[in-house]
Amino acid sequence: MRKIIVSEFITLDGVMEEPEWTIPFHSGEQIQRKFEELKACDALLLGRVTYEGFAAAWPETAKTNTVVNDIQDFSIPDGFAERMNSYPKYVASRTLRPEEMKWNASLIQGGLVEEITKLRQQPGGDILALGSRELINTLMQHNLIDEYRFMVFPVMLGSGKRLFKDGNEPKTLKLVHTKVLQSGVVELTYHPAEI
Repeated sequence: MRKIIVSEFITLDGVMEEPEWTIPFHSGEQIQRKFEELKACDALLLGRVTYEGFAAAWPETAKTNTVVNDIQDFSIPDGFAERMNSYPKYVASRTLRPEEMKWNASLIQGGLVEEITKLRQQPGGDILALGSRELINTLMQHNLIDEYRFMVFPVMLGSGKRLFKDGNEPKTLKLVHTKVLQSGVVELTYHPAEI
């Protein structure tokens, strides 16, 4: 069975939106680790907002292998953008229509939980879920996440959308990996705990 792997950038206070706050901590080590993560999967699972942002940025990124932003542009390894652009993407949205899908993407139609369950049972490699707060919270509540990977940045924003919403059912996770990057970013990997 394919695994759903959630990979997120978060602050110490749990904020995950508009991650320009990651730029001061950017390093070649970090981008290489994200590239290795991407190479280990063969599909992406995205919510609408993340899909629209990625679909607008990644085709341009492939032209120069440079991530362009308002703070500091940075290079990415050869093949990174190519994988982002070529992988199949499964998009969860209540507002997009199938005919609006581009960038090698398919709209998840029907019941989200049922469709993700079917997707996990199809042949193929693991599926990487990025960003997509609403989608991640839904998957978590239905026990559809096999692994959580967080890059925790040494910054507190004090406000912003936090990855996990108030009111979620409690979950217990088991820490399976930690790594401190030279930039001070900490990688934490968790699996759902068997209680």
